[in-house]
Amino acid sequence: MPTAKRIGPYRLFFVSSDFHEPPHVHVQREKMVAKFWLDPVALAKNRGFSMVELNRIARIVEENQTELLEKWYEFFGNPQS
Repeated sequence: MPTAKRIGPYRLFFVSSDFHEPPHVHVQREKMVAKFWLDPVALAKNRGFSMVELNRIARIVEENQTELLEKWYEFFGNPQS
């Protein structure tokens, strides 16, 4: 599970078996994890984060959306290539 970026207490990462899904990122802090779609940014799954923290994470994902999409396609390949 390659780490795309670390921001504060959060690890943003990809899961290699998720190549068949649309671009997304998993965000982990301690034992909590959430999954966010990247285009457009939207919460897909949540395990343990409060709504307040999910809103904070969503802002982080939005602020880093371009970089995360670039890293997604770098790791999984660009379907238009």
